[in-house]
Amino acid sequence: MTEENTLGLFEAFGIELEYMIVDAETLDVRPISDKALTAAAGALTGEVELGSISWSNELALHVLELKVSEPVTDLAQVTVDFQTSIAHANDILGKFGARLMPTAMHPWMNPDREMKLWPHDYSPVYEAFNRIFNCRGHGWANLQSTHWNLPFRNEQEFAKLHAAIRLILPLLPGIAASSPIYDGRTHGPLDCRLEVYRKNSAKIPSITGQVVPEAVYTEADYEREIYQRMYRDIAPEDPDGTLQHIWLNARGAIARFDRGAIEIRVLDIQECPQADIAIGSLMVATLQSLCSEHWTNFEEQSTTPTEELASLFRSAIIAGPTTVVPRSIAQHFGVSTSSVTVGQLWQDLLVRLQHTTPLLSPAIVDSLNTILSQGTLSQRILANLDNDYSRTNLLSTYGGLSQCLQ
Repeated sequence: MTEENTLGLFEAFGIELEYMIVDAETLDVRPISDKALTAAAGALTGEVELGSISWSNELALHVLELKVSEPVTDLAQVTVDFQTSIAHANDILGKFGARLMPTAMHPWMNPDREMKLWPHDYSPVYEAFNRIFNCRGHGWANLQSTHWNLPFRNEQEFAKLHAAIRLILPLLPGIAASSPIYDGRTHGPLDCRLEVYRKNSAKIPSITGQVVPEAVYTEADYEREIYQRMYRDIAPEDPDGTLQHIWLNARGAIARFDRGAIEIRVLDIQECPQADIAIGSLMVATLQSLCSEHWTNFEEQSTTPTEELASLFRSAIIAGPTTVVPRSIAQHFGVSTSSVTVGQLWQDLLVRLQHTTPLLSPAIVDSLNTILSQGTLSQRILANLDNDYSRTNLLSTYGGLSQCLQ
C-alpha cells in the first residue's frame, strides 16, 4: 500500500446498490440481468458505465448492481444520479416485462427452484462458490444490500477507520433492516438477510467470521489473521485456488488494501436511494466523530472485544432498534446510560451531529427523522402487512415499494 493517488479518510465515497429484477406484474424474480446489461451496453457484458453510474452483474442472475463510476463527494447529486439510473433500468427492463424491486430479500422467492447463476464471464468463480457452498440457499440467492467503500491513505488511517467501523457495525441493523419476510412469512428477525448471510459460509467459518471483523489494525496482521487463514481453510475444497483471493472475505466490513478502502456490507437496501444515502450519511458522520476520537480514544475503541460487538450485532439482527446497547459500547458514542436502545442511540446521534457536518443536510435529516420515528423499513413493512401474509397482501405491499423505487 502506498500513499500515491489514494484518497484519505472521508474524502470521497464509493457506493453500490443492489436490486432484484422481478416480473412487472407478478413480482416473481426474473433472471435476466444479462439481457438488461446487453441492452444497455449494446453487447453482452458484465459491467457497463453509463455516465456517473455503472451497472454490473452479481452472482445471481436476477440481481442488478448500480454503483458510482468513480468515488463521489456530493451525496445530494449522487442520490439524483442513482434515481435517474433506476428509471433508465426500469425503462429497459419494461421491454422484457420486468422491473426493479427494492428491499433486501424477495418475500416469496424459492431459491431451490428459481436461483440461476450468472453464466457468462467470471462464471468459473460463481460455479466454484456453488460447488462448495450450494448457492441455492437464501443466504446466497436472495439478498440485496447497499455497500459503502470508505478510503484510507495509509496504515494509521486504516487502523482508525477499522476500529470505528467495528464499533458501528452492530448498530446498523437497527436503522437499516428491510428484510422481515422470506418464504412468504416472518421468521423472527427484523433483518433476515443478515441472519441468513452470517450462516451462508458455515462450512468454512473463517470466511465470514463473526461478521464483525477481528481487532486487527495493520496490513500484515490482516493478511496473517484473516486472509491467510481463509485461504488455508478453503484450500482442500478449492485445490486450484479459484477462490483464494481477497474478495473471498465475507465479513460485514472488508479491508481492500489493493484499493485503499474498507467496504461496509451490512446495510440492507432501502425503498429508494434517498433512504440509502440518508442512512449512509448518518453512518459516515458518526464514523467521522469516532475517528476524530470525539468520545473515546483509539486505544479504547480498538480493544473492544469482537465477541462483545458480535453479540450486540446478533441481537440487533433480531430486535433492530429496540435492542439495548451495553454501556461498554454506548460510551464510545458519547452515551453513559446503561439503558439506551439502538434506536434511541441513532436518534441521539442525529440530534448531536446534524449541525456539525454538511453530510447531514436538511433533506437528509428529514429522511432520517422519518426512519427513526416510523421505524426501520422492516417495521414499516410488517405494520403494513398487519399479520396478513397472503400472496395478495405481499404483492400489494411489495408492489407499492417497487413503485416507490421508481
